[in-house]
Amino acid sequence: MSGLGERLREERKRLGLSQADFGALGGVKANAQGKYESDERSPDATYLTGVMAAGVDLLYVLTGKRTPLTADGLGDDESEVLNHYRAMPDSDRAAVRRMTSALAESAGRYVIDSDQ
Repeated sequence: MSGLGERLREERKRLGLSQADFGALGGVKANAQGKYESDERSPDATYLTGVMAAGVDLLYVLTGKRTPLTADGLGDDESEVLNHYRAMPDSDRAAVRRMTSALAESAGRYVIDSDQ
């Protein structure tokens, strides 16, 4: 399993931010962000609260487990996709899962968690 620093880096890249911009969300400079990502220093609660407010999955950063989404957390576009998916036959659902997994991996913006 990756460490906290690596998971912070993954979340920063997922959000498409530089170290300076991401660090600013938590109230630190780019050099402190770099030290967090290399596990040379540990972030404090103020920093973690700041990055969480910007959309960082804090549960993932701290534990390596993604925060589960609830139906209430879905946007209209996500609900539409899910409804279409549920209307498909099983063979088409399998193809959609393979396609979305490949797209997410190639974009480098999502890490597949084999435990889920």
